[in-house]
Amino acid sequence: MAERVVDERVAASPDEKPGRAQPRPRRSGAFATRGRRVQFVVALTVLIVLSVAFTIGLLMWDNPIPWGDPRWWIIAKSRFEGIIAMAIVACSQAIATVAFQTATANRIITPSILGFDSLYVAVQTTAVYVMGISGVVMLQGVAQFALMVALMVGLSLGLFGWLLSGRYGNLHVMLLVGIVIGGGLGSVSAFMQRLLTPSEFDVLTARMFGSVANADSSYYPLAIPLCVVAGGLLLARARVLNVVALGRDMAKGLGINHKAEVIRILVLVSVLMAVSTALVGRMTFLGFLVAMLAYQLSGTEDHRYVLPISMLCGYTVLTGAYFLMRNVFSFASVVSIAIEFVGGIVFLAVILKRGRL
Repeated sequence: MAERVVDERVAASPDEKPGRAQPRPRRSGAFATRGRRVQFVVALTVLIVLSVAFTIGLLMWDNPIPWGDPRWWIIAKSRFEGIIAMAIVACSQAIATVAFQTATANRIITPSILGFDSLYVAVQTTAVYVMGISGVVMLQGVAQFALMVALMVGLSLGLFGWLLSGRYGNLHVMLLVGIVIGGGLGSVSAFMQRLLTPSEFDVLTARMFGSVANADSSYYPLAIPLCVVAGGLLLARARVLNVVALGRDMAKGLGINHKAEVIRILVLVSVLMAVSTALVGRMTFLGFLVAMLAYQLSGTEDHRYVLPISMLCGYTVLTGAYFLMRNVFSFASVVSIAIEFVGGIVFLAVILKRGRL
């Protein structure tokens, strides 16, 4: 949306005192003021610089092989595969959370409320409960990854088709049903976990924590296209997201089929969240943390600017956390725990500040 300036200044009347303050030009556009535009440019620049710096740091820092040795590239390649997983997760979580909050008109809830995390834990727990430790190995592979994604998307489509397409379709009822299903799956998983042996429980716990180490490069030929297509469609429909954010009545008045658009958004969100969760595991508060940062840094509500900022925020947070935990604190295995801890604190702070959901 190009910025337009309407000059409201008119010629002074004869009885008007000279030097009287004239009305300022009225501006319309994605940014309310020039300061907000400058804020966006500065935030975008800083995030790009940080993301590039952390990427180079993860590739080159503390590499035991000297630069120029062919073996150096072997280590760099293995690290680069982890960086690809971070990019997939960051983009998926960021775009999905911002779009989901727009569709539900709520800045607090995240797509995890639909039960993705609970379904992932339930599948992992069931496999270990039925087949033992070998069940974890049975769930590894491209076919198993595709099946996990299909199960999560299928659960979401079932909720949408049942609770949104009907005559009395209601988004809030769908969210409540998602919470109930997630709670039920969580209870079943907890019951099965109590029946596992200590060794089986240890292996299962390691799989349930979201970690880049869970990602397999053989999944990328399927995960990357799904992420690019679903994320690209949401980015291309940024203007529609702007209209949906105005509410159902306003969207209808502007010629938008609000219910159909919400269903399309939720389907694409389901694909992104399913890919992220099946690839590295559950990260409940990453999307919420990234979305909050994106809105604060972008200085606008326009999704054409918020979505790119959110992706950069997510990638910077993930790569920065892994770089610091791996090279400064030597605790790379607790990155997801640290992110969830910080995200949970931010979540509670926002709720206490607003005083409502």
